[in-house]
Amino acid sequence: MATFVLVPGAWLGAWAWDETAHALRERGHTAIPVTLPGLAERAELGGPQTDLNTHISDITDLIERHDLRDITLVAHSYAGAPVTGAAGHLGDRLERVVYVDSAPFEAGMCMLDLMPPQEADQLRQQVTVLGDGWQLAMPPIDVLGLSSSLDGLGEGQRERLLARATPQPFGTYTQRLADATGPGPGVDHVLIACHDFTALLDAGMPMLASLNQPPWRRFDLSTGHWPMLSAPAELADVLDAASTQCANTTT
Repeated sequence: MATFVLVPGAWLGAWAWDETAHALRERGHTAIPVTLPGLAERAELGGPQTDLNTHISDITDLIERHDLRDITLVAHSYAGAPVTGAAGHLGDRLERVVYVDSAPFEAGMCMLDLMPPQEADQLRQQVTVLGDGWQLAMPPIDVLGLSSSLDGLGEGQRERLLARATPQPFGTYTQRLADATGPGPGVDHVLIACHDFTALLDAGMPMLASLNQPPWRRFDLSTGHWPMLSAPAELADVLDAASTQCANTTT
């Protein structure tokens, strides 16, 4: 059985993984959902100083403090950035890295690089005017709904997402990843792609081309960008299958 460390995307806390974690435990796995500093029940730990390195250190410290080994480190969305940074520090503690609707970051990248310059400038202005210079609020539902990211979320789930979301420390978006050495040799690489990301991969985007090749193993999930909310049991099934299939191929 696997030990899953579940790291949520922007604006979310460990609460977002509740149903998926429960489903994984029912299958006999260990599931450890994470809340990063500055978010959810750890919101009071955030401030202008909270940045990408803060989150990288928090993930690494959690795993080392509890002496976790043979772990499957799961990154949803934004968490791809700190998980990439943490993976390079975990050595043989790491058995598998899973990116859920996300991808590893290269050294020198930041979250703002993933959006058009005009949109990035709008976010900076929003944070300056409305976020005390360091907090990025979650976009309203009509903005989120411009893509298929909300697919699978019923009205109650959408309300829960917006009600429990907390502002993201903006330093985690602006700080560039200094070290992207990645996981050590022998670590299993898994990608779980939802609707929008599946379309990008299938379109053959050059910057994502490597994710369709070994050592990556790709699983597609027919839902929107928040599968832990829209399809929690199905996400657990895929995570379980990824760990089981890998175990079967190495025995």
